[in-house]
Amino acid sequence: MEVQQLRKPPCVIYTTNEDEPKVCSEDVEATTTLSNPVQERDRWSKGVEFLFSCIALSVGLGNVWRFPFIALENGGGAFLIPYVIVLLLIGRPVYYLEVIIGQFSSRGCIRAYDMAPIMRGIAYGQVYSTALATTYYACIMALTLRYLIASFSEVLPWTYCPIEGGSQCVATGASVKGTDPKHGISAAEFYLTQTVLREPFDLKDGLGSPSWDLVFCLMLTWVIIAATLIKGIRSSGKASYFLALFPYVIMVILLIRAVTLPGAWQGISYFLQPQWSQLLNPHVWFAAITQMFFSLAICFGTLVMYASFNDFHKNVHKDVIIITTVDSFTSLLAGCIIFGILGNLAHETNTPNISQVVKGGAGLAFISYPEAIAKFRFLPQLFAVLFFFMLLVLGIGSNIGMASCVITAIKDRFTQLPHWILAIGFSVLGFLCGLIYMTPGGQFVLNLVDFYGCTFIALVLAIAELLTFGWIYGVKRICSDIEFMLNVKTGFYWRICWAIVAPGLIFLVLAYMLVSYEPLTYRGTLYPSAAYVAGWAIWAVGVAQLPLWAIYTVYQQPANTFSKKLKMAMQPTNDWGPRQPQLFEAYILYQKRQSEVQMRSESFLFNNIFG
Repeated sequence: MEVQQLRKPPCVIYTTNEDEPKVCSEDVEATTTLSNPVQERDRWSKGVEFLFSCIALSVGLGNVWRFPFIALENGGGAFLIPYVIVLLLIGRPVYYLEVIIGQFSSRGCIRAYDMAPIMRGIAYGQVYSTALATTYYACIMALTLRYLIASFSEVLPWTYCPIEGGSQCVATGASVKGTDPKHGISAAEFYLTQTVLREPFDLKDGLGSPSWDLVFCLMLTWVIIAATLIKGIRSSGKASYFLALFPYVIMVILLIRAVTLPGAWQGISYFLQPQWSQLLNPHVWFAAITQMFFSLAICFGTLVMYASFNDFHKNVHKDVIIITTVDSFTSLLAGCIIFGILGNLAHETNTPNISQVVKGGAGLAFISYPEAIAKFRFLPQLFAVLFFFMLLVLGIGSNIGMASCVITAIKDRFTQLPHWILAIGFSVLGFLCGLIYMTPGGQFVLNLVDFYGCTFIALVLAIAELLTFGWIYGVKRICSDIEFMLNVKTGFYWRICWAIVAPGLIFLVLAYMLVSYEPLTYRGTLYPSAAYVAGWAIWAVGVAQLPLWAIYTVYQQPANTFSKKLKMAMQPTNDWGPRQPQLFEAYILYQKRQSEVQMRSESFLFNNIFG
């Protein structure tokens, strides 16, 4: 046995009742007997690095190209009402919950389920889904880098039709009829689909061979990611200052330019003009919840991972308010920039309806915006460089968070491995997996993996996660842990959202998705039957982690009957709590007093939520 002398932290008073004895961390013995000394976990160099890293993670491509189009499609300015409501009922409470769990336990997303080992498969499924998302997200970054390099051309390559375009391509400015077959497609769309992606109409001839210029851009993307992650949070934390703040410098420049263009205010008013009748449409609420869910990156394991590097007593409530507010503000700001510039495009081309110049999803960033940039009379190359560099920085910030989640999960399991080996190894593997997206049919695969491997898995596991935190471990105990850690009481708003509102609304979203499910398409084209089988297989691997690890965990419990094994598997492990030995001792004493209080309550529901 090894005896380790520990330095006492400042005295913190913990109590839930004025009539009960108080527990102070200084009352705990400073000398603790440890058979397995706890390995020191990395910490952020400064507390603000956590804030900036979370902003860089949450504020990404979805804010720039997904939110504006989703808002426009679902009521314009009226969409902000369900969006803000969803932010308050799901986004902010779940964000705070995951950050609290990570900070309290100082564990990555997998080890955090020491609170309820039977549900550990949730974390494995989330890591699996995050790893898939990391591979295709990097490929979008490669495409962004490809456009960034092209933006330095003397003549922007998406402003004219190449000879091979023939009558299929119409030069930018001559027509904005999009994909209308009578008029052909714009030069910007031709450049994306035929010149850069070499995209086929369908997958009858297979995926094709990788485009080597995109492969080179993909390699550069992973080199940037690996260099940022090489020293863990010590290097990514420093990079977070740039990744979180610099995009706003570009956004301000683009906003100033946008609002000074002719027709810009028509575009912005078109974006914000409310369509009140849409508020009664259930699809609008479905869109608000899914946008909030993926914009904030909740229930993917990344927030638990980032918070695990915090100081134990850091008051993260303020950080959560700032992050969620900044994320929503950025979405609105990006929408005004995009539609201000698209308003100018409609003005320059005498297009009466702005919707004719708007593409959804990636088309907004790689077709509509480049078309608008091409109409600038003053330095279009400069604004193209600024825009695509902003996209690159936003994407890299999000990708670093996702890659860190996967690497930390491996590091927590194999603690002896140097971090630089994990960072380089994961980057090489991510690059190799990403080669499939660099083929002509790669966007078909990306769309398939995004839906079955990310969106669909995430919603199922999110419900399981919230039920685990709120009901198996219990809201009452979470609030008790918060009081021990921060010496603050948790209000009714947080309790009811964690226990009932958030899991209930996400369940309704999943139910709506299943009821309205139609076979996935890409650009209106159905996939081959084998592709749907592969998609469901991808989904099954992620979701199956939950029952498989549950069965394994129950089997491993040292009990004689199934009921006892099941009960033990649902209880926290013996070492659950703060990782610091002295705080852990104080936590054990604190929990004894809490259990005495809990036994006095007769109603489980009341005790779990209101206790």
